[in-house]
Amino acid sequence: MSDIGDWFRSIPAITRYWFAATVAVPLVGKLGLISPAYFVLWPEAFLYRFQIWRPITATFFFPVGPGTGFLYLVNLYFLYQYSTRLETGAFDGRPADYLFMLLFNWACIVITGLAMDMQLLMIPLIMSVLYVWAQLNRDMIVSFWFGTRFKACYLPWVILGFNYIIGGSVINELIGNLVGHLYFFLMFRYPMDLGGRNFLSTPQFLYRWLPSRRGGVSGFGVPPASMRRAADQNGGGGRHNWGQGFRLGDQ
Repeated sequence: MSDIGDWFRSIPAITRYWFAATVAVPLVGKLGLISPAYFVLWPEAFLYRFQIWRPITATFFFPVGPGTGFLYLVNLYFLYQYSTRLETGAFDGRPADYLFMLLFNWACIVITGLAMDMQLLMIPLIMSVLYVWAQLNRDMIVSFWFGTRFKACYLPWVILGFNYIIGGSVINELIGNLVGHLYFFLMFRYPMDLGGRNFLSTPQFLYRWLPSRRGGVSGFGVPPASMRRAADQNGGGGRHNWGQGFRLGDQ
């Protein structure tokens, strides 16, 4: 048990709480301590009965059973792997920025869920994080099942097809990919590569709550001119080295 505890404490803080909630809430529903009907996102109950907890619980709940257990475990693995890699990679030392990304993606997914009557939001949020990681490491070669190898930028779409095979639907994965693309475009691609304005900015209260741990740098935005010149001299053609990549399944 001490080994499990050490492993759990080694997970970065935001990912650790997200992972724990994604284990605990389905377990509570599975054990019947609280009816799973209170965990899912029902627009009528949320909008007209003021059951305001539903967008939160729907983010962590998944109906685990004989037909869904494998899909749940696979996506729990994706949550652990790619949230950890983002939090300790591109967002290392910037917990406020990482939490803001999760909140932005979550808000977009909740709005979409209410509009499309989506009751479960766990997979879309996980896929949105995986999509951001894949774009930040888009040229990294990753390995998937049966020895298949491809660039990381294709990983969200490969997983979309994989989840369709084992789960029979692509709506959740597609919504997650689209939301992840929206965040990546507004936060990175548009202001940094295309020279546009910053539409997204981490609120200051998040920095006060979760201060950055390195050099007083907070948030993301247009890189300094010196960095742009360096990128141009390296032949990047407007592309930036977003960070170190990983192979699927690496520890």
